[in-house]
Amino acid sequence: MALTVAVQMDPIQAIRIAGDTTFALLLEAQARGHRLLYYTPDRLSLQGRLVTARVEPLTVRDVEGAHASLGDIERIDLAEADVVLMRQDPPFDMAYITATHILERLNPRTLVVNNPAEVRNAPEKLFVLDFPELMPPTLITRDKAEIEAFRREHGTVAMKPLHGHGGAAVFRVSETDPNFGSMYDLFAATFREQWVVQRFLEKITEGDKRIILVDGEPMGAINRVPALNDIRSNMVRGGAAAASDLTEREREICATIGPELRRRGLILVGIDVIDGHLTEINVTSPTGLRAIRRLGGPDLAVAVWDAIEARLGRST
Repeated sequence: MALTVAVQMDPIQAIRIAGDTTFALLLEAQARGHRLLYYTPDRLSLQGRLVTARVEPLTVRDVEGAHASLGDIERIDLAEADVVLMRQDPPFDMAYITATHILERLNPRTLVVNNPAEVRNAPEKLFVLDFPELMPPTLITRDKAEIEAFRREHGTVAMKPLHGHGGAAVFRVSETDPNFGSMYDLFAATFREQWVVQRFLEKITEGDKRIILVDGEPMGAINRVPALNDIRSNMVRGGAAAASDLTEREREICATIGPELRRRGLILVGIDVIDGHLTEINVTSPTGLRAIRRLGGPDLAVAVWDAIEARLGRST
């Protein structure tokens, strides 16, 4: 049965389709005969109990620069959609949180992917702390004395903003780093919330593995290796991706967190694992589907839509 699928995302004209997971999901939805409607988060509205959006009918094609055709804008009750894909990129700020509150008010017959209440309740660098046995030692604070004590205990640390994304503002700080005072001042002036301080994992040079879980099950992975003289493996920061299988430890991590992801309605999740340590659980707009496919892995957009249709109790 054909579904009506509304996608809430950043401007589609500006995306790079070769690596864009949202685009992969749209291609697969269209191939299944689903009707696509597109809107940006600023077109989302709430009046009383009515959630509306000004949408444009969308057709996609896998051709860079000619990848999207849009129809005329119309205002709809989003409850008319069977599925809403909440796929705008972070930052995870008050605008993002407000969007989760609005989408949470939709009638339960409209499936929002991922569940907006659980997206809100599972910030990526905090949710992971529900599984401390899987993680490196981690401190969430902005207290300088606490950071200094943590560095004395664990030596070199990674320091990053709590709600950062894409590898921005991630620093390696040794126990005796003379730049720590200035870095602390910079973080204090830039970020109002606490920060993440984590024991530095030296084997980051061997890669930071992105594992995609669909409805709690691991489906594919890539290993992202930092560029020379950088500790950040994100591909937008110059990291190089390679095909990868899961180790026994990584399967153990997935088996531990999978049931909770499924319970929360987090259908598409990307976790990051360094040297057998879970470091992040990405639930807002996880990426990696096209890279996995390009490197010879499965087309995980198929698995995602199978899971969505199963949740709805329908099939094409």
